[in-house]
Amino acid sequence: MSGNIANVSSPARENGPAAAQPRRPGSSPNGNSRDWRHLASLFESLPPHAIEAEMSLLGSILIDPQVLGDVIFIVKKGDDFFKPANGAIFDAMVALYDKHSSLDIVQLNQLLVDRNALDAVGGLDYLVQLASAVPSASNAQHYARLVREKANIRQLIAAAGDILYDAYHSPEESQAILDRAESLIFHIAQQTESRAIESLHDLLQEEVKRIQDHERGLITGVPSGFVELDNLTTGFQNAEMIIFAARPSMGKTALALNFAEYMALHGNRVGIFSLEMSKQQLVQRLLCARANIESQKLRRRMLNKEDHMRLMDACGDLENAPIFIDDTPGLTLLQLRTKARRMVSKHKVQALLVDYLQLLSTGTRTESRQVEVGEISRGIKAMGRELNIPVICLSQLNRGPEDRMGNRPRMSDLRESGSLEQDADVVALIHREEYYHQGEDKWHEEMEEFALGGQPEKDLRGVAELIIAKQRNGPTGTVKLSWISQSTRFRDYHAGLPPRGLQGPKSTPHPVYQGASVRTGPVENFREGGGPDRDAATDHGDDVPF
Repeated sequence: MSGNIANVSSPARENGPAAAQPRRPGSSPNGNSRDWRHLASLFESLPPHAIEAEMSLLGSILIDPQVLGDVIFIVKKGDDFFKPANGAIFDAMVALYDKHSSLDIVQLNQLLVDRNALDAVGGLDYLVQLASAVPSASNAQHYARLVREKANIRQLIAAAGDILYDAYHSPEESQAILDRAESLIFHIAQQTESRAIESLHDLLQEEVKRIQDHERGLITGVPSGFVELDNLTTGFQNAEMIIFAARPSMGKTALALNFAEYMALHGNRVGIFSLEMSKQQLVQRLLCARANIESQKLRRRMLNKEDHMRLMDACGDLENAPIFIDDTPGLTLLQLRTKARRMVSKHKVQALLVDYLQLLSTGTRTESRQVEVGEISRGIKAMGRELNIPVICLSQLNRGPEDRMGNRPRMSDLRESGSLEQDADVVALIHREEYYHQGEDKWHEEMEEFALGGQPEKDLRGVAELIIAKQRNGPTGTVKLSWISQSTRFRDYHAGLPPRGLQGPKSTPHPVYQGASVRTGPVENFREGGGPDRDAATDHGDDVPF
């Protein structure tokens, strides 16, 4: 690294003030006075270190080799030591302990001799000096944390050197350099001590609790707020990429906002990246959905006194909801990852929503849109694993459902790339049959006959289906929801109630639905990636008007 820094800083030293033109020599971009020659000289000085702590740690291990089993989770390798000799000795200690479960000066001396490293580390005299460096091994973990702390600072300095070198020499665009720089810093910031060994007793206690929670129907991920969906998925799991896809006007954004509202009001911090709608539009939709007010009335300023009161109540409910919105249009994948890292670091968000995926770009020229969407898909998947939170992406479907008899979507309808269905852990397709029969009086009359004729489960007015076409770690199936178009929100269909904890409409509840069909596909009667052709729970032999 020092060689790179010398090359980087040499133009400033050679050219002097002229190299800084047109900025005043010795000033930083923000106008603060800074001596750049002094800054360059910092890289030539010794980085922070704690030689005494290193020696005390090695001496503690020689006194009581068993402490190595504790400190190895803090100081993981010899590279964490500043003095190369101490690092070589530590690696030799780890090798001996791994092979013999014990070590002493004689064994350590012989191993270093075998490696032709004894003279390089200071000889037998230095090993004896280490053994007498501390009176006991009781503070070994404290010494290890001091060594770890200084190692982290040196890593930060090394990362700064790499960033500086890239800034001077990389042919890439600035955004790519920024993303790599932030990734380096984020990696250092996220470093923590590895988990220590746990007893079987403790592990069994945790497993029994998980089993009991499962028996009580509790979920293991971030809850969506919809009972049947949570039963099917056990919540949105960390590090997973979840796609909710539909044709335009099916309610993708509305569903995502319902998720965000429930998560935030139940203790989960949520980040939203809206590439399609502005912050103000999202806030209006959140308020209307929460207050059960027609959004058209709000836009036209036609609210009556009751509507106004409900709107103020909704404002009070959502005022402290931990939802963080970024409506930057035309985000690139690098910008999304950068903003997501900052959002997680600064606001501690526990789930991310992206609306919607096809509006992202890579920011670079690609041979086709399919290749570009594939890169975006892989990037979002990697981002979810890096941040260890669920990433919920909305996606458009192509025109396949409209050209297909029954209009039911399939996973192969995902727009512009097959990579989406490969990378996603969960793919859910939103389908509302009523959308395809707007203005058809005959169809609505038929639905009315079902409702009045004792077959309310066949009445598809105001009914939405979430077709779980793929779930990497769980069953596929179909979840029915009720759709309230006036306030653009979904609610649990089987109970005739809104999502748990949310205000519902005053209108007459929809007929009760007794559960979602759950299948562990592939099974018979499933279309390709598109769920069952008809709902097994409502199939009584009659043709359903799809």
